[in-house]
Amino acid sequence: MTHEFKGTIVEESLQDNRILNDLHIIGVEISQDENPANRWHMYSVLVTREDIERLSVTIKPKWYMHFWKDRDIVAIFQGKQFEFNYDDKSTWAQAVEYGLSQGIPKEQLDFLID
Repeated sequence: MTHEFKGTIVEESLQDNRILNDLHIIGVEISQDENPANRWHMYSVLVTREDIERLSVTIKPKWYMHFWKDRDIVAIFQGKQFEFNYDDKSTWAQAVEYGLSQGIPKEQLDFLID
């Protein structure tokens, strides 16, 4: 099974964090918030399309994740998925609109890649 896409998963966005046991994790970072209850646990992962499908079922409402392969992005929200090109911002419109409709702040819908 080839892991086609790279991305970051915030553990707090998952309804069931046990899915992390089945993913190819390449790094972990914990945010620096003074209050442990406010810290985010961020996992850099390599995932397959099948992993992305499973994640779209376990992601909480009002959260999103995105994964990339070269310049192609797959963004997932609970039960919803969008594919677009990083360099062509006009292709982002549906994903951004949907994210805003879910109460996600516009500045968080930046779909950063490395």
